Amino acid sequence: MVLTDTHTHLYSEAFDDDRSEVIANAMSKGIRRFFLPAIDSSYTEAMFDLKEKYPDNIFLMMGLHPTHVKGNYKDELAHVAQMLNEHVFVAVGEIGIDLYWDKSFFAQQREAFKFQIQLAKQHGLPIVIHCREAFDQIFEVLEEEKGPGLYGIFHCFTGTVEQARRAISYNMKLGIGGVVTFKNGKIDTFLKEIDLKHLVLETDAPYLAPVPYRGKRNESAYLINVLAKLSIIYGVDEAEIATITTQNSKDIFKI
Repeated sequence: MVLTDTHTHLYSEAFDDDRSEVIANAMSKGIRRFFLPAIDSSYTEAMFDLKEKYPDNIFLMMGLHPTHVKGNYKDELAHVAQMLNEHVFVAVGEIGIDLYWDKSFFAQQREAFKFQIQLAKQHGLPIVIHCREAFDQIFEVLEEEKGPGLYGIFHCFTGTVEQARRAISYNMKLGIGGVVTFKNGKIDTFLKEIDLKHLVLETDAPYLAPVPYRGKRNESAYLINVLAKLSIIYGVDEAEIATITTQNSKDIFKI
């Protein structure tokens, strides 16, 4: 059984003391494919270092995270564009709009989101979307950019069944992680209405650890807890869900 963590920040400072052990532990659980979203230029070198160490298991994205859209965002976007021209990446992400922490840069976040979608189209790459308290704003941009060149993953999906269907209509897979195990996560109440062909698995490590680790540092190894919950929701064997969701990740990332 091969599992794919489509969203894990293994280069994060949270893993500085035991990164090799964390990766080895995940691999021992069958997680062999790790997709790393970018945050900003300060992490680029650490991402490249990890890719060099695990060339067959780690795959990199490039992008500017919406919470890191600040006064220097144009310089950061120039870095994203330069990196996409000079190196191989499997996606543009994570990108999007986050209105939970700070609304003062909304206009710049929207501009950065559109710009990076257009970069993804130019390079023939999928996008990986970060959305927090911004479904309407995200969908507005996707409506403007929709078409055959727009596809990817709606990371850490936490919306309603209607929002799930709308996201899928824009050629997005839904990234399902630890939230599906939360008592108040809500997506577990309707997820069975969404075909497994639309889902990929993720952890968002070191964030959003699933039950029974909620509130602690998340790890890619905990993807098996997400898998177990989905097996219960769908009434499908874990190995089958692993096969389907890994194939879905291959369809998106082309690797």
